[in-house]
Amino acid sequence: QVQLVESGGGSVQAGGSLRLSCAASGFTFRDRCMAWFRQAPGKEREGVAGISGDGGTTYYGDSVNGRFTISRDNAKNTVYLQMDSLKPEDTAIYYCAAYRSSYYIYDGYWRKQDRYMYWGQGTQVTVSS
Repeated sequence: QVQLVESGGGSVQAGGSLRLSCAASGFTFRDRCMAWFRQAPGKEREGVAGISGDGGTTYYGDSVNGRFTISRDNAKNTVYLQMDSLKPEDTAIYYCAAYRSSYYIYDGYWRKQDRYMYWGQGTQVTVSS
């Protein structure tokens, strides 16, 4: 019933941009924080960005801060990740996830993967030098 479907991945050269989208269905979208995680081959999955249910609060991993922007459109049940100034180390599968509630009661919770209820299948991003 619940679905999170990522799109917008692909191959780009270093310094380029991509915009990822995640279309949600099967739950009340505005009642859930949303986030993007990524996993490179042979590495652990890590938090990229998180956003509160109303879109008013955002969080970013240190490695992407200043380059990536998370946003959401609750009327379209969609969360986005705008990725600029891409680097080869950004190469990974990017996953969309829905949190257990509409807010993060503690700032550090945005990257706690076991607190997310739903996960998408992922979309591949490849950045070449």
